[in-house]
Amino acid sequence: MDITIRPIRQAEFETVGELVAEVYLAEGLLHGGEHDPYAAELRKVAHRAEHAEVLVASDGVDGTVLGAVTFAAYGSPYAELAGPEEGEFRMLAVRPEGRGRGIGEALVRACLTRARELGLRGMVLSSQQHLLPAHRLYRRLGFARAAERDWAPVPGLTLWAFARELA
Repeated sequence: MDITIRPIRQAEFETVGELVAEVYLAEGLLHGGEHDPYAAELRKVAHRAEHAEVLVASDGVDGTVLGAVTFAAYGSPYAELAGPEEGEFRMLAVRPEGRGRGIGEALVRACLTRARELGLRGMVLSSQQHLLPAHRLYRRLGFARAAERDWAPVPGLTLWAFARELA
């Protein structure tokens, strides 16, 4: 796999915002379609980069950004589930042409590494219930369902929580 995982560059903010919004829309994750208010949040990459860490997966040959994720430690405005000594990742997206190359897994592993570097003891995430391929990835990487932490960001949308301890 010739993929590089690295912090986002300022020149990539707009590209990554569009990438994440387009993937969420194509996957049916924006229940209000292209006018869903969450689409605007997905595009606010500059704000995320200021208050959390945005990582990208770029093609090692031509540098094309193929995926992105936001990592947030407890206390960040982007940490929705993380408690003390926990990290959280959100807004994971991989372009369709990048799928099957291990990009999603590499981005999650980078978040796990970052959490360990910060001395955190756990990692959490939220996922829509129907994202079964993502759930398989999370389980393979040591996450387990944490149903007691499920939550609804908007009426009618319950997000499943997953958690794991870090060694």
